[in-house]
Amino acid sequence: MFNFLQQVSNYAKQTFQAGKYIGQGLSVTFDHMRRRPITVQYPYEKLIPSERFRGRIHFEFDKCISCEVCVRVCPINLPVVDWEFNKESKKKQLKHYSIDFGVCIFCGNCVEFCPTNCLSFTEDYELSVYDRHQLNYDNVAMGRLPYKVTDDSMVTPLRELVYLPKGVLEPHGVPADAHRAGLLPSEILEQAVEDVNNPHS
Repeated sequence: MFNFLQQVSNYAKQTFQAGKYIGQGLSVTFDHMRRRPITVQYPYEKLIPSERFRGRIHFEFDKCISCEVCVRVCPINLPVVDWEFNKESKKKQLKHYSIDFGVCIFCGNCVEFCPTNCLSFTEDYELSVYDRHQLNYDNVAMGRLPYKVTDDSMVTPLRELVYLPKGVLEPHGVPADAHRAGLLPSEILEQAVEDVNNPHS
């Protein structure tokens, strides 16, 4: 008799625990039902990258002076700068420049420390290839500017949540000139200058 009661007690405990775990799982599900859907119908819809997005690096061959600062500041010594010394002009002459984006960690040191600003980030994040060796971009491939998401007529550009106007949670149908919820860096700077000029206001 005691054995039977013990089995019934265990069964009741397990049933209660199962109901508790199902309730916890459904609470997560119901919580997500009230949130903004995050599905983007890629490739027909694409999110507009943020202002400081670190995409594929763009390289301007004519500006490069072969100083190799980018190689020295790179944590993994990634950029390959091939140059030869021109005896007539007594300057380095760039022959070849390449970066392997399959290895690059997109830290931005090369872009930040370049003295001639020949390196810059783009919005290009679609770097998938079938062979990893194709990710080794030379100066010609890095010189091509990608399409901006907002300029591509085949794509519907969508704003990210932080760039939507205040109170708007759905990116579809938002006018391009609608002001975002937060302030732009330039607007924050203007506000700071006004506060300095008018301290008592």
